[in-house]
Amino acid sequence: MSTSAAVRAAVSLAATHGVACTDPTVLKDGSNIIVHLRPAPVVAKIAARTALVRPSVADHFARDLSVSAFLASRGVPVVTPSAELPAGPHEWDGFVLAFSTYVPHDPSAELTRLDVLKLLPELHAELRLYDGPLPTRGPLDDTEITLAYLEGLGVPGLEPFRERHTELLTRWDAHHRDVQPLHGDPHHGNVLMTPSGPVWNDFEDTWRGPVAWDLACLAGAKGPEAAQRAVEIYGGGAAPEDVEFHVETRVNFGTLWGVLIENS
Repeated sequence: MSTSAAVRAAVSLAATHGVACTDPTVLKDGSNIIVHLRPAPVVAKIAARTALVRPSVADHFARDLSVSAFLASRGVPVVTPSAELPAGPHEWDGFVLAFSTYVPHDPSAELTRLDVLKLLPELHAELRLYDGPLPTRGPLDDTEITLAYLEGLGVPGLEPFRERHTELLTRWDAHHRDVQPLHGDPHHGNVLMTPSGPVWNDFEDTWRGPVAWDLACLAGAKGPEAAQRAVEIYGGGAAPEDVEFHVETRVNFGTLWGVLIENS
């Protein structure tokens, strides 16, 4: 996928809504391409690798916009859908895009995992009030569709991922407790450090699942000690053995995503 073509699509779509961009600046080029449409206070998110493995990537973008708007209405510091043009999601020139408000922040200032864990309880309390439709299998769906995509490409060496996924599935129900709407991917890169404090970002992976999943995203390591520490810092809310299990699930998918990156 061409980054320059994605940027051109974002600029041209914004122009049709009266938003002029003379200096598009790529903020991130990874699973999605994130572009600040300078000088406008608008950020475009264009599906990149996510579009390869998520046939419903527009639904993910719509979920991000819906959850963000809801949280903003509750007073949660969050990146909001753009008010400069229809936020989307849009399909344009073969790309799926959405637009959010640019939030000035310091990219070099990152919270630690422990800092984010301390912020999570308040976010989870607000997310529990969200009643929009959400997926219920989260990382299971992502793992299965990524495996299918890579198998279709003929990528070798996938059997260990499939075997591990099958084994984790046999234990899934036993660790599927304390279910509520989650952030889904609450790592420190999804919290922007602004002059007024931390601001939550990127809710496209929001799903209805166990609180332990979000804690597992921030545990930092495998094993019971890391899981116990995450639960203690969060302030309870999940069983350490559930966090430990979901760390294993996340590691399997995260490693598989690395294979996707190598082959796309």
